[in-house]
Amino acid sequence: MGRIGVDLYPLKSGVALAEADTFGKFLGGSPTNVAVAAARLGRRSAVITRTGADPFGNYLRSELRRFGVDDRWAGEVAAYPTPVTFCEIFPPDHFPLYFYRLPKAPDLEIRAEELDLEAVRAARVFWMTGTGLSAEPSRGATLAALEARAKSGTTVFDLDWRPMLWAPGEDPGPWYARALAHATVAVGNTEECEVATGESEPYAAARALLAAGVELAVVKRGPKGVLAAHRDGTTVEVPPVEVSVVNGLGAGDAFGGALCHGLLAGWESERTLRFANAAGAIVASRLACAAAMPSTHEVEEVLGHAGGV
Repeated sequence: MGRIGVDLYPLKSGVALAEADTFGKFLGGSPTNVAVAAARLGRRSAVITRTGADPFGNYLRSELRRFGVDDRWAGEVAAYPTPVTFCEIFPPDHFPLYFYRLPKAPDLEIRAEELDLEAVRAARVFWMTGTGLSAEPSRGATLAALEARAKSGTTVFDLDWRPMLWAPGEDPGPWYARALAHATVAVGNTEECEVATGESEPYAAARALLAAGVELAVVKRGPKGVLAAHRDGTTVEVPPVEVSVVNGLGAGDAFGGALCHGLLAGWESERTLRFANAAGAIVASRLACAAAMPSTHEVEEVLGHAGGV
């Protein structure tokens, strides 16, 4: 549940937007990419979102169907245009994003009264993001969906801190706390964990997320790999998979889809994290995000070469 949009990337890396003259057009939006990633791994997925009533909105729904993602809850909002996001690609670690979501993104117009709460409750995994909490009515709708689930199945809160998408000066802390109380899994990097809990040190952040109500805290540490802490006291650290980075933007979404896959499969934490790391590494080595999401075979092949489980 959350944002969707059109991603436009220069077709050559290392080129500033002001100098680029050819762009690739891709389905984008973090939770949407997670749904695509899960579908590529053989899972049935859908996304609750909104586009504008325009050609880009039609393109996005067409892409969802092409990638095997159910689009029945991807509605239209006539008042606002479908968002566009431009990216500059400077490997290995500089990928500036420029969001065009004004006057307001349609995906922030999801309303609680429009939700199919029966479907929300029935989902084996429900994934929501911090951006969905950034404005009303999406904020209320997201919290309503979380309350309806009542921690049934697996409810993942992707901390997804995008400060440019919040009103200047607004404190996200209280809204993050409310969402964490309804989630069973929290996923974020150290900066996002600090926004959610006040803690940036990975182990302290994981403990704070568990104290906030989740059963599993997943802290992404970039080149230091991933840390996962469970309420039962177990802790797992997994190193990253080394790749030549082309575009790092979709790696976290591939990780998310693979994390859902592992949770649904009932794998132990180490196997799930190794699989998710490999999925993220594959996408980081490719230009696109949604179109780059790997199949199970591709992930297993990388794991085999890396000596993973």
